Amino acid sequence: MAFRSIKGTKDILPEDVPKWQYVEDVLRQLTQAYNYKEIRTPVFEETALFARGIGDLTDIVSKEMYTFTDRSGDSLTLRPEMTAGVLRAYIQYNIGEQQPLTKLYYIAPIFRQERPQAGRFRQFHQFGIEAVGSQDAALDAEVIGLAVELYRRIGIPKAILKINSVGCEVCRPLYRTVLKNHLARIFERLSSESQNRFDQNPLRILDSKNENDQKLTADAPLMKDHLCLECAEHFRSLQHHLTNLEIAYEVDGRIVRGLDYYTKTAFELLSPDLGSQDALAGGGRYDLLIEQIGGKRTPGVGFAAGIERILMVMDKQKLSFGDDRPLSLFIVTLDDHARLWGMKAIDGLRRLGISCETDYLRRSVKAQMREADRQHARYVLVVGSDELETQRGKLKNMREGSEEEINIAELTAVIQTRVSS
Repeated sequence: MAFRSIKGTKDILPEDVPKWQYVEDVLRQLTQAYNYKEIRTPVFEETALFARGIGDLTDIVSKEMYTFTDRSGDSLTLRPEMTAGVLRAYIQYNIGEQQPLTKLYYIAPIFRQERPQAGRFRQFHQFGIEAVGSQDAALDAEVIGLAVELYRRIGIPKAILKINSVGCEVCRPLYRTVLKNHLARIFERLSSESQNRFDQNPLRILDSKNENDQKLTADAPLMKDHLCLECAEHFRSLQHHLTNLEIAYEVDGRIVRGLDYYTKTAFELLSPDLGSQDALAGGGRYDLLIEQIGGKRTPGVGFAAGIERILMVMDKQKLSFGDDRPLSLFIVTLDDHARLWGMKAIDGLRRLGISCETDYLRRSVKAQMREADRQHARYVLVVGSDELETQRGKLKNMREGSEEEINIAELTAVIQTRVSS
């Protein structure tokens, strides 16, 4: 029986890896400009971390986590998101004591056992940032600005920024009562999923993708109109900073969060090129999370973006993934003597950082030339015993279709000059 990849997972093949590397290079350059430092955490954590940090009643915890019991009897879970693990490390290593404002980023695989569909996988990859230590709306604006700049640099021009405030532990309970009173009048006509959310997570009903639910809740009261004074001022300040940074946005009172730890700012970046699964990135402020997972109360804000989704939009819009990285030199060998010389020659060139290759299948000259062309080699040197004896060889420029005679002893210097020009 031939094994196949698990449904909902995807192999990243060699021909696709340069696209990933291009996006990752953009991410690292961007985070360096904004002074965010990379953090890497284990792919599994104690199950309780996600239950406490995300909430037992969320779809992620109740339906989508890959959870198992190890040989010690401990319940462990493959991470379904990164924020809880990053902040667990923040607490464990007292990072806040070392730097009052901590700015971190990650590029990591995430695991959720959900139904695979366009843009959704059971193992996927996220880029995200976490800025911990300040409750100033200016930091929210910086985080949003970084997300917007990411898509600008990649070349996705149609990304739409929507923002909202989801209140705090002071004003949100009062709003929940107002919302539930309104929804009670239409409860019987809501979808079964929204009915299930009514008692424990009624705000998520406003986020329903069911068209009938959307029509029924069109005139529902919104959190942004029921903010306490502190949250209202924070939201006004955020908009002021975004305007100052010349970042276009829309206020959308129906942006909510299924994760209990979010407070105040919530935002999304959307792409019309993704269809119904149109989210490019999402995030917001989580001032309650660190306290919920065992640390002292500390404010924070961040976002996460799916890398597969970025690649989908780039492919759909036929955007550039940057210059390819072709092979600099392919040495075509004619006999055993030349093969020995060729192996030693490319070994020396590789030590200098020059990409090169030779043949290991004892193919004909014609087949080796085809292979050099397939690998987009910039230059080809054909070498046999005669060339080694005379120390003269023909260096072919595969891009221009020209060739020149060179002193084989000077190959390293010649190639270094050519590939640097």
